[in-house]
Amino acid sequence: MKKKLVLVGNGMAGVNCIEQLLKLAPNRYDITIIGSEPHPNYNRILLSSVLAGDADMKDIVINDWSWYEENHITLHTGQTVNAVDSERKIISTDGGLKLPYDELIIATGSNAFMLPVPGADKPGVIAFRDIKDCETMMETAKSYRKAVVIGGGLLGLEAARGLLNLNMEVTVVHKHPYIMERQLDYTASTMLRTELEQQGMKFLLSKNTETIYGKKRVSGLRFTDGTEEEADLVVMAIGIRPNVALARQAGITINQGIVVNDFLETNLPNVYAVGECVEHRGVAYGLVAPLYEQGAVIAKRLAGLETDGYHGSVVSTKLKVSGVDVFSAGVYADRPGTRSIRVQDDFDGVYKKVVIQDGKVIGAVLFGDITDSSRLFKMIRTGEDVTGHEKEVLLGASGGGAKKSGADMVAEMPDDEIVCGCNGISKGAIVSAINEKGCSSVNDIKACTKAGGSCGGCKPLIGDVLTYVLGADGVKTVKEGICGCTTLGRDEVVESIRSMHLTTSKEVMNVLGWSNTEGCSKCRPALNYYLGMVWPDDHEDERESRFVNERNHANIQKDGTYSVVPRMYGGVTTPADLQRIANVAIKYDVPLVKMTGGQRIDLLGVKKEDLPKMWEDLDMPSGYAYGKTLRTVKTCVGETFCRFGTQDAMGMGIKMEKKFERLPTPAKFKMAVSGCPRNCAEATIKDFGVVAIDGGWELYVAGNGGTKLRGCDLLTKVKTEDDVMEWCGAYMQYYRETGKYNERTSEWLERIGLDTVKAALEKQEDRLALVARIEHSLSLTKEPWKEIIEEKALNATYVPLAEEAPASAR
Repeated sequence: MKKKLVLVGNGMAGVNCIEQLLKLAPNRYDITIIGSEPHPNYNRILLSSVLAGDADMKDIVINDWSWYEENHITLHTGQTVNAVDSERKIISTDGGLKLPYDELIIATGSNAFMLPVPGADKPGVIAFRDIKDCETMMETAKSYRKAVVIGGGLLGLEAARGLLNLNMEVTVVHKHPYIMERQLDYTASTMLRTELEQQGMKFLLSKNTETIYGKKRVSGLRFTDGTEEEADLVVMAIGIRPNVALARQAGITINQGIVVNDFLETNLPNVYAVGECVEHRGVAYGLVAPLYEQGAVIAKRLAGLETDGYHGSVVSTKLKVSGVDVFSAGVYADRPGTRSIRVQDDFDGVYKKVVIQDGKVIGAVLFGDITDSSRLFKMIRTGEDVTGHEKEVLLGASGGGAKKSGADMVAEMPDDEIVCGCNGISKGAIVSAINEKGCSSVNDIKACTKAGGSCGGCKPLIGDVLTYVLGADGVKTVKEGICGCTTLGRDEVVESIRSMHLTTSKEVMNVLGWSNTEGCSKCRPALNYYLGMVWPDDHEDERESRFVNERNHANIQKDGTYSVVPRMYGGVTTPADLQRIANVAIKYDVPLVKMTGGQRIDLLGVKKEDLPKMWEDLDMPSGYAYGKTLRTVKTCVGETFCRFGTQDAMGMGIKMEKKFERLPTPAKFKMAVSGCPRNCAEATIKDFGVVAIDGGWELYVAGNGGTKLRGCDLLTKVKTEDDVMEWCGAYMQYYRETGKYNERTSEWLERIGLDTVKAALEKQEDRLALVARIEHSLSLTKEPWKEIIEEKALNATYVPLAEEAPASAR
């Protein structure tokens, strides 16, 4: 009869221990797992991705429901173990369960630490620890604007990044003079802070919270220096404390955590503990890799195998903070008796520092480029003597020597060295997957072992392991597809849509073998566009695949209200239209009316429920300030009024805008018409720009006036307005047919080349064929904003997409 093994805690450390046990002794125990949360085992490291909108719950699940069933594991979720009777060997839960055990593993993890200040219990004050916290933040962001995160460590910064993605205004409060002081030195921290400030975060450093105030819910914080900060949401991310409540009830020895020996045994017989709840040799670990090392010892012990036990871990931090790669290990602060080698490149945002003492590398900090992290960490762990060639450690050939290749460094790594810290996957496990399961690519390794499946920082090292085992020629390069659901690129997908006459996204995903049958936030909008472009007659627009702005035909703002922009052809309006806009603004109590950079009027602060009636009262076309379509045609007054004008710029611009409005394009598309070479309409930084000259027009293409500034290239010169319209239509259709979804014309032209575009449009018969296709697509367009008048359009079931940030209304 099998022994009964009970695991208290369904988190990463405990379940990983069970995974390792199943590999060593798959049929030795009757296993029961009890978890407090109503979810299967998930990757807590990726909670920030859920908060940021880059993933949802299913994306971060490590072991789904079927895994428990396939391994004959009984799982009880939503129940908390509140008692252990070690004499009778029975555990009890708050749900009334009483379960016997022969062996018990306690993996209760840790609790978020909440500042013991007045007001910490107010509504709107939360921690950032689990899925429920993520859900609370996402719900709060729908109604509130200002968030304050207390804690400038890793967890706090990731919470802040996620809240920014939810369009909240975010301030990080930290008691230290610089952020991530436990992982970075001052220089690296300052570089990180600069990067995060550019992303929109604000920082209040050297601040200690005195009280959290507010009436019914939080409205602000007061600091010990007397200053205050407004807040609609306060997220505390200031550290964790081992969860020892169950151990204390059971009579287990505790200090800061559950005290265990080198075999992770507690003072009670047949009771082990693992993870963040544990204290081993006076140390409690909060990183994943040490916890998995602990679990390996328990697994061997329970499997009846010999083990030297757990002797502690030399820890390193390798992670991605808001898109920036960071690594630190050992002692990285300067102190008496140490010397450092530093490399700093402010242009590329790279900083590297290695600390050496008595001829040995004792610490390192890497920012922006962490390719040397595994090699440096090995030196720290092994205490390798680098006397006489210290500079080579970081500078390689420029320091007097040559760096070893990645494969050479892998050859020197022991099999038990951790490659993927997030999932605790060692070099030996990856080598086994290559040799025994035929893995030959980074994606194969990820599928077999989960290595590289979390933050992704270890993928270069996984590539080095593959090269070490298989040789450079044996490593398979997996082609990047339009998203992670497929290896097919844009051209292959479009060609398949044409040749197989696929007309819906579901058809495409099914026929072309999408790995995720529901698609993702990258491919669903792209497929919707490609299908409509190829089969304008047969494809019905899939509203569920559009972003929130496109579904509601208005730009969502940071406070959850919307921005409504009526169309003004060529920036020209009438007194009647102005009066209509003014009346609507008064009727719906619009907080702000603003002239945009695209010569339109923007009504800001509109409530979502007012959108249908507001559009009905306006009875004007949408200015598409949100869509991947023609946004605006900016004009100057041209020869109509200007003494320098040579052509009718306003008339030309209005003609172009009325012709091509509502036409879907791969990305937003802006035009301008200037009435003379003085270029007052800024036509030479638009997607398509027209500049009047004596006796004709110059046509410019692929400009961008945004963050990636690009001046236009001259496409051609033409004589008549009809020529302008012909070339413009042909150019737009060629872009529609060859551009990648979400690829601006500036990026598209640099990818395919100006000569390619000129060759495609050189012959009039080719231009006219393109114009015929665009004319057909235009004949099928309609004013889609009227859809939102229907209640069902506003309340339709919505599968969240990643890009929920407000689009520019320039």
